[in-house]
Amino acid sequence: MQPSLDTILAAQNQTTLESRLEALQCHFTWDLDPSESLLLRRKDNLEDIGTEEGNSWLGHIYNLRGFVQYKLGFTEDAQSFFNKAAEAFSKIRNADEGPWLVVNYGNLAWLHHHLGDQAESQAYLSKVNALMNKYPSPSQDQLHPEIYAEKGWTLMKFSPDKKQAADYFQRAISMQPDMVEWNTSYVLALMYASSHSETVVEADLLEKMRLAKEQDPENLYLAVYYLNQCAKRGEKIEEEACELAKKMLKNPVSSYSGIRPLLKVYSCYLSIDEAIKFVEETLRTHPDERYLKRCAALCYKWKLTFFRDSRPEQSVIDRAISLHEEVIALYPHSSFIRKIYLANIYKQFNNNQVKAEQIYQELLERDLEPADKQMLYNNYAKHLYYNRQYDKSTRNHMNAAAITHQSFYRENSITTLKKNRGRSHMWREIEVFLANLQEP
Repeated sequence: MQPSLDTILAAQNQTTLESRLEALQCHFTWDLDPSESLLLRRKDNLEDIGTEEGNSWLGHIYNLRGFVQYKLGFTEDAQSFFNKAAEAFSKIRNADEGPWLVVNYGNLAWLHHHLGDQAESQAYLSKVNALMNKYPSPSQDQLHPEIYAEKGWTLMKFSPDKKQAADYFQRAISMQPDMVEWNTSYVLALMYASSHSETVVEADLLEKMRLAKEQDPENLYLAVYYLNQCAKRGEKIEEEACELAKKMLKNPVSSYSGIRPLLKVYSCYLSIDEAIKFVEETLRTHPDERYLKRCAALCYKWKLTFFRDSRPEQSVIDRAISLHEEVIALYPHSSFIRKIYLANIYKQFNNNQVKAEQIYQELLERDLEPADKQMLYNNYAKHLYYNRQYDKSTRNHMNAAAITHQSFYRENSITTLKKNRGRSHMWREIEVFLANLQEP
């Protein structure tokens, strides 16, 4: 039977709608296809930023939270966050409409399309077109700077390609240079993208950081990273670090506050005990903030791992364990790494191999992403070696190395296998394995 004219027209309309949706600039078209484990981690990270009024990125935060909720299957939550994004933009920009809503309306057009409400999807497509006609880009061959800025901010959170994020911010700034927060994010993206971000950045980037800090004096997050670079160059930073700590104690708790990088500065250039003292003081002021507990757990991990001339006091070990257990409960879907940390604390400092083994067995039974599985095999191999289970340790190093994901853990396992092949009765098997190892 031949399809009716109505059926043919409906199919054509559907094709036209989908092609218009594909042409939109929004989270649904930016090739953001993360794994579920990454989505869950990003969900927690976005929640930890907080929703304090005055945050210039609040609309972008809600937009991305909406997209994450959609990808996780929570469509009602997604719509709620997209609506909150529109409200946040109106307050921040002090206007009911503007080009900053193009991405938001695009997200809503896609969401209603996926929900089967094509009329509402069409309505949002019309709103996008109206905005783009009313607020064209200052440059004909470029997207609107508001779109570049949101795309750059999204990639900062979702993509390992920080250079691309920096490029989008640079394009936005070239057309709209008065947006201070865009310039701050541009400089931070450059720093993340720098191959020297963990050491000393180039002089021109340091100067960009200094200028951005002057333009955005309330941004303590940027101030801490600039201070860190000053410390790496041998400058005395104690007084300024203490001033930043005092300011942070007065501010709302947020992963944007700069507390985590400041704790790292404290631990590297002042003392780990001062870092712990500061984070514990902050926790007394905000006892229910899970992000602070996460930072505190990290500080105690640093103390146990990197800053010990002798066996730590039992009270320090107990506090490290209790904080890690609490943080794991507070982040049930994104605590994979912290569970490994906890297992290592049990193994090395609490003489509780049974608890450590239980944690590893629970993790080994999970369906993990290749990168997480590789990290797990590498750490479990070390745990087994510590317990003198040398053959099982070797097999787990092989498991880690066999996963073709380039990482520290893969290189560490390969190095360990090469070192052990001359003194293990499994040397022939190790030789064959290494000879046939595939590169990522």
